[in-house]
Amino acid sequence: MMMPSTSTLIAGEESAVTPLASISGESSLPDMTQTVHFSSGNPRIGETRGVMHLFPDDAVSPSSSSSSSILPIGRNPLVCVLGVPNHMTYADFCQFCGSFIQHILEMRTVRNDGIENRYNILIRFDTQESTDTFYQHFKGKRFNSLEEDVCRLLFTLDVQFTGYSGSIDHTQPSSAGPIEQPTCPVCLERLDQDTGGILTTMCNHSFHCSCISNWPDSSCPVCRYCQQQPENSVCCVCQTTENLWMCVICGVVGCGRYKGGHARTHWEETEHCYSLELETQRVWDYAGDNYVHRLIQSKTDGKLVELNSHGSLSKDGCGSCEYSDSGMTDALLNSKVDMIISEYNELLQAQLENQKQYFEKLLQNVKEETEQKVSEAASKAISQRLQKLQARRDRCFKEKQFLEDLNENLVKNKDVWSTKITEMEEREKKAVQVKDEKIQRLEEQLGKLMAQMDGGESEGSELKEEVKDGTVLPISTNSSTTTSSGSEKVKHASKNKSNRRKG
Repeated sequence: MMMPSTSTLIAGEESAVTPLASISGESSLPDMTQTVHFSSGNPRIGETRGVMHLFPDDAVSPSSSSSSSILPIGRNPLVCVLGVPNHMTYADFCQFCGSFIQHILEMRTVRNDGIENRYNILIRFDTQESTDTFYQHFKGKRFNSLEEDVCRLLFTLDVQFTGYSGSIDHTQPSSAGPIEQPTCPVCLERLDQDTGGILTTMCNHSFHCSCISNWPDSSCPVCRYCQQQPENSVCCVCQTTENLWMCVICGVVGCGRYKGGHARTHWEETEHCYSLELETQRVWDYAGDNYVHRLIQSKTDGKLVELNSHGSLSKDGCGSCEYSDSGMTDALLNSKVDMIISEYNELLQAQLENQKQYFEKLLQNVKEETEQKVSEAASKAISQRLQKLQARRDRCFKEKQFLEDLNENLVKNKDVWSTKITEMEEREKKAVQVKDEKIQRLEEQLGKLMAQMDGGESEGSELKEEVKDGTVLPISTNSSTTTSSGSEKVKHASKNKSNRRKG
């Protein structure tokens, strides 16, 4: 059988694995094969290591007459799906296979050596035709439409288990009696490989495909081993990776007292007294200064078993009690259960009270800090507002002083200009008065001159008549001068009169 069950593999029956070379009728492995080293199992319990011999992608048949020309020669009903993402659960892969689940006899999940975020799946089919159809249908197909990861399929020639390492005695069992078939932990039915539909997880626990398809988590339903391992934890203060403890209340990771003691410092600051050691999964009580865990992980199969204070754990993980009487054992068990319940209730009440006080203290601190911040913000806003108002007041005061100075200057200028205007008006009045007086004198002179001119014309006519009747007498120079001066005065008066009219 190509892939033995978990019980057969752990028991060490590597001889039960029949090489595929004998199935295919070939005496040796081909020269052109791809070797892939793999491992499976929970590292805390035990690991099985082996080697897969895979056909390469270019191993094609030389004949091209049929549709099987792209398939290698000497293939077996065994394929390997390489590089399945870790976030893809067993249920997701079963759903991805679809209707081919009914043709699958067995699936086994293994991890690649050196690759942490992907795993491989070995699939054995009932017939070669189903294997070829599955290979042609899913090769290069995306696992889902949202990611670029594609299904990489290779035919597997042979699988060889090379060794086992773990805490379980890996001895060869006697083959005298019949070997009992394992059962499915979910439905408790036997895992018959002839009927098919068996899936073996990374931790070597086998289930029916129909049962594991209803398990949506990526962890194992038996031991809770998760194929998607988390990142390595570090101390939140010194970043060390050794001797780490995690607070079971808030999840803070700190180093132990033999390193930096930051886990204990966290307890002193927050009063979270329970801390889980990440390496051994044991719980430490800082208040009681002792271990308080009651469930530990069995080294046999990874299951959680109760740590009995009245008994001791044997090598196979089962507790042996020192009491033989069944009635006494039941009474002790009931009393122990009641004691654990009361202790748990008291412990829970105490922890809730401590948490209440702790968070009330945090709320009080937050309230005080908020009030202080609000007060500081209010005082700051008031001071800024006061500074702005003071600056505005100074600016208004400066503007007021400027306006007062301007008003004072304007008043002074008003008085000066009023004096000047008064003086100008007086000068204008005087000038007009002088002018009127002058005009009046000129008019009088003009009137006299006109009168003189009228008198001179009458004398001229008399002279003409006398000249006609008599002789002309010479005129003295005085009279001619007077006449010329009078004519000039007349001309000057007429000019002044015309100018005054124009003005």
